[in-house]
Amino acid sequence: MGYQNLNFPEGSTFLVTGGAGFIGSNLCEAILNLGYKVRCLDDLSTGKQENVDAFLENPNYTFIKGDIKDLDACMKACDGVDYVLNQAAWGSVPRSIEMPLFYCTNNIQGTLNMLEAARHNGVMKFVYASSSSVYGDEPNLPKTEGREGNLLSPYALTKMCDEEWAKQYTKHYGLDTYGLRYFNVFGRRQDPNGAYAAVIPKFIKQLLDGEQPTINGDGRQSRDFTYIENVIEANLKACLAPHEAAGEAFNIAFGGREYLIDIYYGLTEALNVNIEPKFGPDRAGDIKHSNADINKAKKMLGYDPEWSFERGIKAAIEWYRENL
Repeated sequence: MGYQNLNFPEGSTFLVTGGAGFIGSNLCEAILNLGYKVRCLDDLSTGKQENVDAFLENPNYTFIKGDIKDLDACMKACDGVDYVLNQAAWGSVPRSIEMPLFYCTNNIQGTLNMLEAARHNGVMKFVYASSSSVYGDEPNLPKTEGREGNLLSPYALTKMCDEEWAKQYTKHYGLDTYGLRYFNVFGRRQDPNGAYAAVIPKFIKQLLDGEQPTINGDGRQSRDFTYIENVIEANLKACLAPHEAAGEAFNIAFGGREYLIDIYYGLTEALNVNIEPKFGPDRAGDIKHSNADINKAKKMLGYDPEWSFERGIKAAIEWYRENL
């Protein structure tokens, strides 16, 4: 179960792009704990040095300050690497609407640079972060691969482009690529600060600080919130997946469905505070309901998530209590 017992060839080297970010730093930590080598490539534009400071003394860890928009930096980072876990991207649907040109350059060209660098350096497996946002306005639940709607934001467009480019690299260049459509990942080290912070850490911090959080919309939107441990499992199992699964994209979630308003009141109860939320306008480009069918990932990657929302939110609250 999970990923703690997964085995890779001795001396395997992983490159984690965006390795100083929330998901990336957790991947670096998990791989180091398994005893393999990790290179972390990050330009620290959204990642944080403090997320990876604890690894600096580990002889298996190397930090490279570099930008995926720089092909030369990507080529050097991929030299001698067996597995690439490409997490480097800018998130946030609303911010992508404000900055479409940057998102195109960073999220599409940056990923293309990494694909090209991986190809030229003989990387075995290229696993990359996609997003549930690719489902757009497709109304049916659960969300199932192959049934996508109209894209609702530049961010979603960048992720769909990444999937299409990855398919081309599998088809024409023999690079095994695996796209992971993350569904609302949360957990330790997720940044609670800033206008574009994810909702769970933001709510926890505001409630701990005695502030009144704002819920966008009526709070009846639902999400398949996915604890970070499940995402680590998916990335590592994708590195061991067969060639037959390459060129595909997979839903990575727990397969549950939580309403935002229920999460809010669950947090007030867990934190023992009595603060009513404010309600604001819906966020532009947001999907109203999200719930994943994870059967394809189970069948083709051996993905078997152990962390339910309830188990994950307890662990997350505990981490923020200790670290905020």
